[in-house]
Amino acid sequence: MKKKLVLFLSLMLAFSMALAGCSDSSSSGGSSEGGSKGSKGDKLEIFSWWTGAGEEDGLKALLKLFDEKNPDIPVQNAAVAGGAGTNAKAVLASRMQGNDPPATFQVHGGAELNSGWVAADKMEPLNDLYEKEGWKDKFPQSLIDMVSKDGNIYSVPVNIHRGNVLWYNKKVFADNGITPPKTFDEFFAAADKLKKAGVTPLSLGDKEPWTATMLFENILVGTMGVEDYGKLWTGEIPLDDAKVKESAEIFKKMLGYVNEDHSSRNWQDASQMVGKGEAAMNVMGDWAKGYFVNDLKLKTNEDFGYITTPGTEGKFVVITDTFGLPKGVKKPEDVKKFLSVLGSVEGQDAFNPLKGSIPARTDADQSKYDEYGKQTIADFGKAELAASLAHGSAAPEGFLTKVNQAVNIFVTQKDVNQFIDSLKAASGDLKK
Repeated sequence: MKKKLVLFLSLMLAFSMALAGCSDSSSSGGSSEGGSKGSKGDKLEIFSWWTGAGEEDGLKALLKLFDEKNPDIPVQNAAVAGGAGTNAKAVLASRMQGNDPPATFQVHGGAELNSGWVAADKMEPLNDLYEKEGWKDKFPQSLIDMVSKDGNIYSVPVNIHRGNVLWYNKKVFADNGITPPKTFDEFFAAADKLKKAGVTPLSLGDKEPWTATMLFENILVGTMGVEDYGKLWTGEIPLDDAKVKESAEIFKKMLGYVNEDHSSRNWQDASQMVGKGEAAMNVMGDWAKGYFVNDLKLKTNEDFGYITTPGTEGKFVVITDTFGLPKGVKKPEDVKKFLSVLGSVEGQDAFNPLKGSIPARTDADQSKYDEYGKQTIADFGKAELAASLAHGSAAPEGFLTKVNQAVNIFVTQKDVNQFIDSLKAASGDLKK
């Protein structure tokens, strides 16, 4: 176990510089909540990378609610800014290795949690909390499965983001007589028309490679379907399968329609191109909606529209932020009180409308959510769910690091055979 833990922590330190989360901000983190109650060492550290527009507001609303319900428990907002969560993950790995865990920390449900911190024996099970709060029928079973390992539940989901969204500029579409594409054929027909009109069809900002990996995972889901997509990460379907090769060919073709300066842009830059009409479409998680609305001051379904990525209607690529109970924290019962608020209807409805995500609970107050939120809540309740590879939920971090490297090379060289060989070679890091 010790060797396994050392290996995992070493991978996390390296991997944290490649794996992305749902934000990229340059603002400062580590602000304090709860007034001057107690010293920093006595406060309940809530560790995350939520420092950007919308997400920081959501976190502060959640901490304010916790303070109202637990005025005797001082809280430290220990958010670490920058690099789409990469800085936070590096700090977290260092602290966990030094046996100095925060009271609780943000982690994506799925492999990032289960093949990472749980497998490294760094988390306490929360079965008793789920029983006490009556949560087992309040979260979808498929979501509970994403935060469970070997019969135990290890974290509490606070939100759901959707990863398979194609955002588009409504005026650009209208000016060029284009309707939102539902299939790959429709996408390429629209892209050809836009390119002839002198409009960049698809914006990409892969300064950090996760954005391109995210585009590829969406193509995989659209080509293979949810069930077979999931079998890629369990080893049941090999990574040189014909459908993977087909997806790589589609990926290559799509890259022929992106902006030339994609490698110098981040995801916000790419989203901004769509917002300003400099590009027609962008594939990104629905934190982009928060960026459109909060930062660019655009109106949903007036300035920008949205549709599921080609081939993924009725499917939902899930990214969920969760918080658990690390082993060795000083006041585990206080942490559980925070998790109780985070998992409550009131807590999720305080956080998610500001964050731009939807609640993980099925019984949240839908009146608090905008048009996009209501539609996404409805879709989440009936769609086939696929765990995101790009955001650490579908497969272990060692494998994802190699996938990001392979994608980064592919975007430049566009060699399908080399790409498939790299994916196949990386499959040794998958754990059945």
